[in-house]
Amino acid sequence: MSSARRAARTGGIGTHWVLMAAILLTLGLSLAVQGYMNHLSGIGDVPAPASRGTGNVPGAVSEGGPIVDPRGDGVRTATPADHSVALTFDDGPDPVWTPKILDVLREHGTHATFFVTGTAAIKHPELIRRMEAEGHEIGIQTLTHTDLATAPSWRRQLEVRGAQKVVAGITGHSPSLLRPPHLSGNAAITDAQWAAMDAAADDEGVLTVLSTVNSGDKISPGADVITGLMMQQGKSGQVVLMHDGGGNRSQTVEALSSALGKQEKSGHRFTTVGDSIGVDSTREASVVDTLIGKAFIWGIRFTDAVVVAISWALVAAGVVTLMRVVLVMIVAARHRRAERRKREAERDRGFFEHPMRTEVLEPVSVIVPAYNEAAGIEAAVRSIAASSHPVQVIVVDDGSTDDTADIVEALGLPNVELIRKENGGKPSALNAGIAAARHDIVVMVDGDTVFELDTVQVLIQRFADPRVGAISGNTKIANRGGILGAWQHIEYVVGFNLDRRLFDVAECMPTVPGAIGAFRREALAAVGGVSDDTLAEDTDLTMALCRDGWRVVYEDEARAWTEAPATLGALWKQRYRWCYGTLQAMWKHRGAVAQGGAAGKLGRRGLGYLMLFQVLLPLFAPVVDVFAIYGLVFLDPVRIAALWLGFLLIQFIMAAYAFRLDREPIGPLWTVPLQQFVYRQMMYLVVIQSVVTALAGVRLRWHRMQRYGSLRVPAGAEGRS
Repeated sequence: MSSARRAARTGGIGTHWVLMAAILLTLGLSLAVQGYMNHLSGIGDVPAPASRGTGNVPGAVSEGGPIVDPRGDGVRTATPADHSVALTFDDGPDPVWTPKILDVLREHGTHATFFVTGTAAIKHPELIRRMEAEGHEIGIQTLTHTDLATAPSWRRQLEVRGAQKVVAGITGHSPSLLRPPHLSGNAAITDAQWAAMDAAADDEGVLTVLSTVNSGDKISPGADVITGLMMQQGKSGQVVLMHDGGGNRSQTVEALSSALGKQEKSGHRFTTVGDSIGVDSTREASVVDTLIGKAFIWGIRFTDAVVVAISWALVAAGVVTLMRVVLVMIVAARHRRAERRKREAERDRGFFEHPMRTEVLEPVSVIVPAYNEAAGIEAAVRSIAASSHPVQVIVVDDGSTDDTADIVEALGLPNVELIRKENGGKPSALNAGIAAARHDIVVMVDGDTVFELDTVQVLIQRFADPRVGAISGNTKIANRGGILGAWQHIEYVVGFNLDRRLFDVAECMPTVPGAIGAFRREALAAVGGVSDDTLAEDTDLTMALCRDGWRVVYEDEARAWTEAPATLGALWKQRYRWCYGTLQAMWKHRGAVAQGGAAGKLGRRGLGYLMLFQVLLPLFAPVVDVFAIYGLVFLDPVRIAALWLGFLLIQFIMAAYAFRLDREPIGPLWTVPLQQFVYRQMMYLVVIQSVVTALAGVRLRWHRMQRYGSLRVPAGAEGRS
């Protein structure tokens, strides 16, 4: 027996939950890495305040040359040879400006040192390879251009080591030169910066390269100004700081070309840092470092691709969700107007005493399948028996082990019949009731549901149209007190009933709920009664009727009051059964997609809608939640919060409109924001569990829900028969 089967039958933690947790954890870690690499870059940022003390900085450093070597016991510094100018470029590589700078250098036969950031190198490895192929020197400027002076030790190591591994993965060489971001000359070194330099030398064996001349190109003062700063040097060797990334570097390109064109006349020799001090800084990377670097690069590229894919999927999901909201609200309004016009026409024909249709007057057989329904069966049966429309009430006790049958029998109501049978499941109980029905219209009602006086009368009137084979009523939550009850109440009014209005207009109703539905016996006979092929017998039956050519419609004025689960555990069991059964029914009737007529409408409209909004989007929902956390941490939290509030406002507007259509007070809508943090997650986890169970081939049995005895006979119905 597979782990999925064992979990489904025993309630244990299935492998699929472990797998899903592992997937979400991997996704979360990938997003964390991607966010760190792409959204914590410090290029262009003002460095965070750090200690300005200099007491721990060795004099040999603060007063020495710009190339600092703290490795070993002593501290050594070096200065480029006389008349040598080490050209250095920071913040790259940049896809626009680095190639232009390389072109200028190649044109003048000059080499330079490029201090690259790991993130930029990963994005543009071809530029790193070109630098090496053309004889330039490659140093690092950390992984994300972070200020090493303010970073904790773990991040300093990650920043330096990560950048080295990236370059090693691209070139096979490990850089030995480091330029700490936000640090220029020796005199500006603080205690914190010196500590970072010293640690990098000890841990990663790198030299720190500072600068003696700042070209000022970062603030774009003009090409002539930059050229002047590069050329106005004395005999002593210099290290010039320039930039090939971090902004528009057109002035840098122009100034570089001008300066290199004048180098022979000026007596300066522009070169790399290593060449200026007579050192070869190139180090062959180990095989392990190279492989780690390659794996790191591909890992970052993978996370980038994942984020791009998720971003587009989120956009698509958002657009589809908004389209659904607009479509459902427009169609619901159309449905309401159509119903209003029909009723006005009936009043014009003389039905002023009661605005409801009165074309269908024949008696109705009401079937109540019951299995251990002692808590609420009396209220349910009394309410149905008291209907203003003539009814034959058939209670089918499906092998209950409690007092359900005795309670019904003790009522002694003249229009109520009791059938006792061995337990065979809900479809079996319904078919037994259909066989005992004496009338051509059959209403099916769950044993935890109560009717209003005119529910049956209102429900069956659309049978005046001979094309109609089944009618769905409007299910209401009776025990809506408390936050869980309020959430389910909102879902019934907004999710279920708005969708049914849409399905009615689109002629693709997939479900007539077990709580309240009316059927022609002729239609039931045509499809062979109620099938036990799926756990959602109501959905299976409705789809079968649609495929047989019958119209299935929705009557919002026919109200039935039902008990909702009062605990999260009971709610999980109910929705698990519903969702799993719906998936079974969708698979069973998948052939409708290729059919024409009413069946085709069900297949292409109804099944397509269910697949998109009740299966695919819920399966994607955990990713949405993980991505939301990613956005709050690495992106603009205000923007993410505003986006969430915008969608919440849209949901609230739709909910308010649905409540208005159903003439419900809007008080429970205060729980809509809270619904996003518990209820929503539970609903998509139910879908995941159901999909896994369906794929595993597990067949669940029909089980009753826990009853609480909260149902009451509607006012005016008590004592009538």
